[in-house]
Amino acid sequence: MNLVLNNQEHQIIDETEVIVFPKRNFIEANTSEVSLNHLKNECTIPVFAKDNECTISHYEFINSTKEVVEDILNYKGVLKPDIRVSHVIKGRVPTAIGKPAKELLEHEKTIYYERMAFVIEVPEISEIINGNKLNLTIGGVRSYNQENLFSKKSMEKFKVFVGFQNTVCTNLCISTDGLQEDLRISSVLELKAKVYELINNYKKKEHLINMERMFRHSLTEIQFAHLIGKMKLFPYLSKEEKQILFPLAMNDTQLNIVVRDYHTDAHFSKSENNTISFWNLYNLFTEANKSTYIDNNLEKNVNAYAYVNYLLNAIEKEESNYFIH
Repeated sequence: MNLVLNNQEHQIIDETEVIVFPKRNFIEANTSEVSLNHLKNECTIPVFAKDNECTISHYEFINSTKEVVEDILNYKGVLKPDIRVSHVIKGRVPTAIGKPAKELLEHEKTIYYERMAFVIEVPEISEIINGNKLNLTIGGVRSYNQENLFSKKSMEKFKVFVGFQNTVCTNLCISTDGLQEDLRISSVLELKAKVYELINNYKKKEHLINMERMFRHSLTEIQFAHLIGKMKLFPYLSKEEKQILFPLAMNDTQLNIVVRDYHTDAHFSKSENNTISFWNLYNLFTEANKSTYIDNNLEKNVNAYAYVNYLLNAIEKEESNYFIH
């Protein structure tokens, strides 16, 4: 059975044939999990201080995206967003003025979260790559620290994406055209329209083809070591040298995670003959990126996807490359 989205057929996977892996977080860093109901009923909504106009709340952002997905897919099931938040902003009700913090009762406290990321998985729409089940996933990021809340109401910034989530590791697989990283809107209706536009313009087939070819090429251990070494050298190159190379977004801490997982990861480590496929390498990169803060996690994920494809293009065209021989 196939399901069509934007004139593209999607494979419907028989769940009885799929190995189920323990659920992991799609992002780590300093985040915690919350429910949609918590955001709706237990969190205050920041306002623009000069005119007291409301911002678009985290709840409205998530729920609006969910409604768009349900509408596009004519979805009859229940979609449950996976929500991670960080940087809690605490407050108190007026009647608790002057009260010591340790004596505050729960109903006297107010909170909202400066940063929020969410994903909505559609498990009925799946693809298989190298034995890994990938579920269609839509999500977004909101960071109030990128707004000037001390001014009058203005265009608000959001990030939305569509791609896949690897059920083996919950790593997000996002292509360059699957991310809108600087979405500026002034209303929920505009937000919905932009999410519709993103999903409709997403080149799913091209994204899958690029991920599938990652499994066709591998690196020897010497090539992997050379690659990691060059990536570690990259930040210390001159500005002129960097301008002619691929713009890497991974930092040294994340590269250390990649090296560790090259030896130890249960699913994407090197093979018995000490080679590693680019599919496994890509998943080591996206796994390491889970340590990135909410406000730039998606960009680093897309950067990893583009970087692996950049390397593959050089290999297939037999071109000389700074990062790989």
